Amino acid sequence: MIRRVLPLVFLLLSVSLYAQQERTEAKNENKQENGEPEDTIRLPEQDFFLLMNSDDVEISNNVPIHKIIKDSAVFALLDDPGAAMIDSLWQKELFMSSLYNGLQDSLVNLDYNEVVYDDLPTDTLKKRLEKLDARTPFKVEYNPLLENVIKSYLKRNKKSMERLMALSAYYFPMFEQKLDKYNIPLEVKYLAIVESALNPRARSRVGATGLWQFMFATGKMHGLDVSSYVDERMDPMMSTEAAAQYLSTLYRVFEDWDLVLASYNSGPGNVSKAIRRSGGSTNYWNLRPFLPRETAGYVPAFLATMYIFEYAEEHGFQPPNPHTSYFETDTIQTKRLLSFDQISEVTGVEKELLQFLNPSYKLDIIPYIEDEKYAIRLPRSRSGFFVNNEEAIYRYAEAELAKEEKPLPQLVDSESRIRYRVRSGDYLGRIAERYGVGVSQIKRWNNLRSNNLRVGQRLTIYPRKPVTSGSTASSSSKSSPKFYTVKHGDSLWSISRKFPGVTVQKIKDLNNMRGSSLKPGMKLKLSEG
Repeated sequence: MIRRVLPLVFLLLSVSLYAQQERTEAKNENKQENGEPEDTIRLPEQDFFLLMNSDDVEISNNVPIHKIIKDSAVFALLDDPGAAMIDSLWQKELFMSSLYNGLQDSLVNLDYNEVVYDDLPTDTLKKRLEKLDARTPFKVEYNPLLENVIKSYLKRNKKSMERLMALSAYYFPMFEQKLDKYNIPLEVKYLAIVESALNPRARSRVGATGLWQFMFATGKMHGLDVSSYVDERMDPMMSTEAAAQYLSTLYRVFEDWDLVLASYNSGPGNVSKAIRRSGGSTNYWNLRPFLPRETAGYVPAFLATMYIFEYAEEHGFQPPNPHTSYFETDTIQTKRLLSFDQISEVTGVEKELLQFLNPSYKLDIIPYIEDEKYAIRLPRSRSGFFVNNEEAIYRYAEAELAKEEKPLPQLVDSESRIRYRVRSGDYLGRIAERYGVGVSQIKRWNNLRSNNLRVGQRLTIYPRKPVTSGSTASSSSKSSPKFYTVKHGDSLWSISRKFPGVTVQKIKDLNNMRGSSLKPGMKLKLSEG
């Protein structure tokens, strides 16, 4: 029986292979007729998606760009819904910046009263602090005040600390690399948690900005420039380098790491005054009563943070796994102006992840200027793809830019802040939208407890959108309303994406629209003027 079947099987296989060869030759003939080389890759879309999402970096980096950009349309990458939901939830945690405000409030208003926390007996805490003191250059001595701060953090800030531990998996390797370069104790990495809650776009009420909270002038002193497009104080690499330099300088002055921390927060002058007022003591705990209130809680907060991170396992902390590691990213110097939207469409990297990896670009645009170097940080799985298709990406970006009706803002140096005079009809939401900031930020910068404003009131604002040179923030004159002519294929959503600060609902409100239908040639009002 088998002898009868085998010849038949071989015959069927031969016919199948011959037919496949015939189809391949026919395809090649068609390609030659159409002017295509025989080795041109044409992948079925499902195979393309598999390659783009491949764990093999070499494969995913070499997918041809014509499979991404096709008649100005971009294919959406496929993903497993369950895994995508997990990643989405993790990214939401990763990109949230609300930790900064909460930790800053707790720093200023530290509760030094006795805290009951039975899971950490005093004797156990003393032994652990002794071990920390033995292996760090900081004076980690037990005192009831520090015990209350540690227990307060454990009791009330556990969820926040777990989120910070997850973020630290991304930032700490880079921090340690820079600190080691300047021979600074690696434990200083915990300082960035106290300063900014690991939020590179954190801005204090007085204007200190970034992971290491540089003021405008101090940042300039350490080579951190600020313009309408870029704030280098928000660049993790550059700001960490500057912070390491500054900390190294402070240590040469004070030769005591506790005093270095205090002077980093309040300034060397305030620490020097505290030394004089204490009768010449250089022990932080003796100087503490003579330091500004925020600095008085600064070192205890640092030591409490260090303790919790070093003994996280003992206290049952379970931070989520990081979405990406710092050393799993690459930096590529750009040669043309690019927007995050364009990079996201071409590489498949989510815009939110681009913002997280490149926080110093205030407008989500990488400028191009002669003799200046700007770079994009991408996950390694996409960086090689970007480099291999760089020229095609730039041509695509230029074509997209040519379609824009609204010119991009000119690159101008930022003066750190402006003074805005409130006009009739103003409200916080409108002012915040105009300058690309949040309502909560304006309230924090101006110590506002409510949303009420009065005409003529002056507000301090640190704009993310550049202020045009032709008008001042306090000018009472109104600009002309802006209009947009609807083109074929436009939708309210696509129009809103072209203009910063314009939403679908705003377009509908300004034009008294009930539905979302549009007709080519229709004029839409985009601003009140």
